[in-house]
Amino acid sequence: MASDLIVTAQHLMLRGLLSLPAPVKRALAGRPVVLDGLTLETETQLVLRLQRLLRERGPEAYDVPAGRRVLDGQSRVVGGTSQPIGSVEERSLGGVPVRIYVPGARTESSAPQPTLVFIHGGGFVYGGLDSHDAVCRVLAERAGVQVISVDYRLAPEHPFPAAYDDCVAAYSWIVEHAVELSVDRDRLAVGGDSAGGNLAAAVALDAARSGLPLALQLLVYPTTDMLASQGSRRLFGEGFYLNTAFMDLATEAYLPVEGDRTDPRVSMIRAEIPGNLAPAYVVTAGFDPLRDEGEAYAKQLAGAGVEVTVDRRDGMIHGFLNWVGVGSAARGVVLELADRLGEALTASR
Repeated sequence: MASDLIVTAQHLMLRGLLSLPAPVKRALAGRPVVLDGLTLETETQLVLRLQRLLRERGPEAYDVPAGRRVLDGQSRVVGGTSQPIGSVEERSLGGVPVRIYVPGARTESSAPQPTLVFIHGGGFVYGGLDSHDAVCRVLAERAGVQVISVDYRLAPEHPFPAAYDDCVAAYSWIVEHAVELSVDRDRLAVGGDSAGGNLAAAVALDAARSGLPLALQLLVYPTTDMLASQGSRRLFGEGFYLNTAFMDLATEAYLPVEGDRTDPRVSMIRAEIPGNLAPAYVVTAGFDPLRDEGEAYAKQLAGAGVEVTVDRRDGMIHGFLNWVGVGSAARGVVLELADRLGEALTASR
């Protein structure tokens, strides 16, 4: 109870702070941060400054169980706890726990629904149904699609390929039981953020090779190369939320066997791209250590003839997808992504 009260208080405080007039937020944030020719978005800069002043530590600074609680709490602070949704149901699909979100406009419909299979981020170590509950609600309501959020097993308890296996199994089960789940197989997407973007890309590759239907892959700042050394990892590895310590911990926990780090199921930048791969909408953040590898994978897909849209949000940082309950900048981007998702699944009919 105390923890819930603290999270609620922090959420209300942050929401109030980011509701201040733009000139006030600019003054509180300090001089604009410009790096690599990009300017950090003001609300984001203000939140990062507040975290430094409060000496708030990331999940990587704690043991794994405590770090998971920290990340869930941070997600609730920026996501809020009251995002509207038509209905929510928890189930197990082929042994994999999921949470199913149906938007209000579709709760009375028995027709097959356009559906997003969503895979959460968290470095393969953190996150779950609760950490991404708010954004799943927003995506479902705004896009007008059913969202099935997958709760895959986490490292270090379950190293590679456990998360991959769970996500592939869940997607296959959803396709096989589409009628039972009110899923329209012709309007089915897979998506995720960060490690979830990695897993979504891997599911899309498996679906193409297995002949399973897929209309769209939505990859939000995905990690695509577990041996990455691109410039963005060096430029933004400190001071912009996702840091080098977190990334190193994630790699070591999920991929303790070094030889697995080049496996194309987890480093899809090394994968052979099937010719029938679903169109990709790749979203990156300008101040994200993972920016360059996400865009490199998009370039690889385009070179293989896959239909690709790359959408870099210059002033954003890693993790902005969760910021749906505070401020206007990140939430506005998420609403735009949801609109693109809804349009894509409607057009694929």
